[in-house]
Amino acid sequence: MPVIDLFAGAGGLSIGATDAGCEVRACVEIDTIACKTLRANESYHGAVVEADVAAITGLDLREAARLTPGDPLIVVGGAPCQPFSKAAYWLEDGEESRYRRARAAGIAMERPLAPLEARPDSRRTLVEEFWRLIFESNADGFVFENVPSIKHPRNRPVLDGFQHAAEAAGYQVTQVTANAAEHGVAQARERVFLLGAKRGKPAAPQPTHTLKEEPGRKLTMTAGEALEGFDRPEYFEPEELVTGRWAAHLRTVPPGWNYKAHTAWAGHPNPTFVTETRFWNFLLKLSPDRPSWTIAASPGPWTGPFHWTSRRLRTVEMAALQGFPKGYSLAGSRREKVRQMGNAVPPPLARRMVEAVLATVDR
Repeated sequence: MPVIDLFAGAGGLSIGATDAGCEVRACVEIDTIACKTLRANESYHGAVVEADVAAITGLDLREAARLTPGDPLIVVGGAPCQPFSKAAYWLEDGEESRYRRARAAGIAMERPLAPLEARPDSRRTLVEEFWRLIFESNADGFVFENVPSIKHPRNRPVLDGFQHAAEAAGYQVTQVTANAAEHGVAQARERVFLLGAKRGKPAAPQPTHTLKEEPGRKLTMTAGEALEGFDRPEYFEPEELVTGRWAAHLRTVPPGWNYKAHTAWAGHPNPTFVTETRFWNFLLKLSPDRPSWTIAASPGPWTGPFHWTSRRLRTVEMAALQGFPKGYSLAGSRREKVRQMGNAVPPPLARRMVEAVLATVDR
């Protein structure tokens, strides 16, 4: 089954589609560094089209993928999530920061609510472009991916508008909220998918993994299992070394904990912090016995998850926690590699979603 990947990024959806038995004919991505990553792993990605999706047509897509108008096609992609992420509505006016500072100082203050109106962001319209290209290319099915906060009331009209347009055009659509850890990934990363097909309604993939023993399910992969072997000297990155203001604090945070280990709430004899006055991922450290927390695309210097040995994660470790194949080449500087991994769709999770659409389209 031919596949075209839009907003391809580092290629997680393409890898998942390939592992599902499809042939990725083309990827479209506007970022030059990400395109270098795609070209460095060409067996997964087909022709790499470095372009703005708003500037191409459905016919352009089929030509790039060497497909005639009648050939079957599945379109996959995750439009940029930044306009829909929590950061887009929690901190845009500084109210959340003021609340936390007041709490730390013992000042009573009502916690601010997220505004219901979306702030202007041209990237919000890229979801419409994604739908336009599905329609113009006359795709048989599609997989759309984004962050869970796209379901927030201020973002919901974008998601609902896409689904209603697809259903009006004859697609049957299934909405899925899935945690990557429940589908074979060593990372508790939740994402929303719309699965669409013309021949029937795709079935939502059922979890295959669980944190606790359950009949018929495997135990979730742990960070320790995923990162085994990457502690060798050949994988060392200078940026992994942690120095500065909170380095000593990080070293004494137990695996699986965050800054709260240094609070009176946790029983620390000389507490530095007050609980609930920092963001949850401040000094957050992985436990080797559990899946990782979500890998961030633009982490601050004290934003985790950190390795349980009190260093920053290596970029190959981030790729492993995302479920990328070992040896997958990432282009660019460390910052650019971190950004690509933080924005990527975990390939094993992508595979499950593509398989669901494929089962409906190719029957």
